[in-house]
Amino acid sequence: MPQAEVNIMTAGHVDHGKTSLVTFLTGHNTDTHSEEVKRGITIKLGYADAWIYKCPQCKPPHDFSMKKVCPNCGKETQAARHVSFVDAPGHETLMATVVAASSIVDGALFVIAANEECPQPQTLEHLMVLEAAGIKNVIVAQTKVDIVEKAKAVENHRQIREMLKGTAYENAPIIPVSSITGANLDALCGAIQQDVATPVRDEGANPVMFIARSFDVNLPGTRPQKIVGGVVGGSIVRGVLREGEEVEILPGMLHVHKEKESYKPLKTRIASLNAGGAVKEARPGGLVGIGTLLDPALTRADALVGNFLGRPGTLPPVVNELALEITAVKRQITKFPEGFAQAEPLVLGIGTATTIGFVQGKAKGKGKKAIALKLKKPVCANPGDMMAVLRRSSNRWHLYGTGKIV
Repeated sequence: MPQAEVNIMTAGHVDHGKTSLVTFLTGHNTDTHSEEVKRGITIKLGYADAWIYKCPQCKPPHDFSMKKVCPNCGKETQAARHVSFVDAPGHETLMATVVAASSIVDGALFVIAANEECPQPQTLEHLMVLEAAGIKNVIVAQTKVDIVEKAKAVENHRQIREMLKGTAYENAPIIPVSSITGANLDALCGAIQQDVATPVRDEGANPVMFIARSFDVNLPGTRPQKIVGGVVGGSIVRGVLREGEEVEILPGMLHVHKEKESYKPLKTRIASLNAGGAVKEARPGGLVGIGTLLDPALTRADALVGNFLGRPGTLPPVVNELALEITAVKRQITKFPEGFAQAEPLVLGIGTATTIGFVQGKAKGKGKKAIALKLKKPVCANPGDMMAVLRRSSNRWHLYGTGKIV
């Protein structure tokens, strides 16, 4: 089975129907974590792959669907493209997870419910994340149109367009949909085909994968001889990974000795690759699962999320301190203090990693705007890399801006 070509994330306010939409499109519920099922919300990044099919007979906007048989005319469809969906949480306290999701995607479904006034708080914040991450391909899915009167849906559509005015997504398509009845999901599939292009990938570079999930897939009671190594999942951003080759994981695994924390790099071999099915090599695009020879205790419960994976000696250096030139986003949903206080904590995101950086004052020799930060948890980073910056306001973490490492 061909590997998925693009990653498409969901964004939007909590309980606006992101997971329901992905479930309807793909047939897979991305809320699989026990706490997610219990609370009915997305907490961790969820993933689901799906094919988009084209009907040879129907005309736009009804020519694409997720069905092998056209839901409009009943004709057999043809496979057009394999895509991966990344379902991100909407709750404000999980904003760092949304920032992590934005680093591995090529486009976004911006989900906005028609039964609430627009914009809601996280609607605006997710809009800021999409802009700050530089995600160009955005489609607005106006959900829950099946539970409101036509006039309400039309007014909500006007509010969405007003909110997008002056942003990078001013002319983004707005598709009214229902995850209950399936209304207009063919038009949504068509918009994905038209507006989320498959980017040109650098397959000749040294491979780098951002680890977004990690697992122990062995069931309780598995006999020792049948235990398999730990599994990591995420997205390859450049290069090609092959079954059997040696890889390094940085910054690695947390070790605590005499109350002192340190991170130990991990080296292993790729035992298996899964990209919508078992493959011998995996390329950028789509979501990839890698079976390793690591002790599964090292990968359980997402212990390796935020790490980089690549060939030994080729990954960005591990840093515990860095200097950032921070630029605030244009539209803030809350007020922040002027300047940065000594020892002020900032949440920083790079790749799928999040860490806390404590302000150490101005960074000497790095320019007038650069501030020095000491990191609670090290990250892999090069000068010139961009980071998302969250600040605390009214006891909540909110996106403040972006930072360039200098």
